[in-house]
Amino acid sequence: MTHGLTLTRRTMLTGAAIAGALAPVIASTVAHAEGAAIKTDPAAVAADIAKLERVKVELVRPPFVHAHTQKAEGAPKVVEFTLTIQEKKIVIDDAGTEVNAMTFNGSVPGPLMVVHQNDYVELTLINPETNTLQHNIDFHAATGALGGGALTLVNPGERAVLRFKATKAGVFVYHCAPPGMVPWHVTSGMNGAIMVLPRDGLKDQKGNELAYDKIYYVGEQDFYVPKDADGNYKKYESAGDAYADVLEVMNTLTPSHIVFNGAVGALTGDNAMTAKVGERVLIIHSQANRDTRPHLIGGHGDYVWATGKFANPPELDQETWFIPGGAAGAAYYTFHQPGIYAYVNHNLIEAFEKGAAAHFKVTGDWNDDLMTAVVKPDS
Repeated sequence: MTHGLTLTRRTMLTGAAIAGALAPVIASTVAHAEGAAIKTDPAAVAADIAKLERVKVELVRPPFVHAHTQKAEGAPKVVEFTLTIQEKKIVIDDAGTEVNAMTFNGSVPGPLMVVHQNDYVELTLINPETNTLQHNIDFHAATGALGGGALTLVNPGERAVLRFKATKAGVFVYHCAPPGMVPWHVTSGMNGAIMVLPRDGLKDQKGNELAYDKIYYVGEQDFYVPKDADGNYKKYESAGDAYADVLEVMNTLTPSHIVFNGAVGALTGDNAMTAKVGERVLIIHSQANRDTRPHLIGGHGDYVWATGKFANPPELDQETWFIPGGAAGAAYYTFHQPGIYAYVNHNLIEAFEKGAAAHFKVTGDWNDDLMTAVVKPDS
């Protein structure tokens, strides 16, 4: 029985079938990683990488992003990150609705990692012995079967170290993907993003430099919280206890909540993101499971990489952009007016009824040339 959970017979059979189907893939991936059919010389590769500078990065909680240079300095580096898996209860709305979340570093989403193209990402993934489940990590930015998932399966009390070369420039999702349990872990909060910047920085459609003054990371999350017979959201002692009921809700494909950064209101009011008039802001937005359509009310995407890949020229002056499920996008905007800007998923039901909304609080002087009330409403 997977993870030692008490599961229904249907769930057990489904999970076993999926795990069985994945087992040969995982076994093959591990075998190749251990040397089968690999044409490079592992010792020579290790020796070359050992010559590179190492940089250890301390990750920060979203929507904030760790310090980084926008252009690469010198030769490619080995950039070291650590993610510690935390299984924890979180409250996702003002009504006190609980989720038995699975997280990277304790936040939903997990932290945004930033490297430059052709750097090596070296991740230490820690599953503390206080956890109850097996976990791993699949990097959409990585090249190799399962995105590193087969090489990072860790039980409670274990750790794994994965290294991959960041060959593609862009923003990419990462998420947990244990055999037979992928959607449950992802929709329990276990996902994040990594940004691989071009070595010479971001460029517009004509090749001109695009530097940003601020960067924020918005992770959109769909939750599937079961209700009792009276229509109240249920609470459970552990993720394992909730599993069968959560799976039933998941299979309806109808989320109970769709939120930014882990909870309704996580990025509004006192938690709003901030900027000043004239500041150039880069917004990274990921959705590991469902399609989304970000929109900045009162602003635009001056430059937008909707699918997040920087080798492609950005789209210009977008009102709303589409990010498919399992992807991350990037939008660049210079604020021209002060005020409170709502940043929403423009499926407005999901924004206003489910929770997919954030705020930017922008300070500065108002420009009447851009907008003014010619005739004010009657008082």
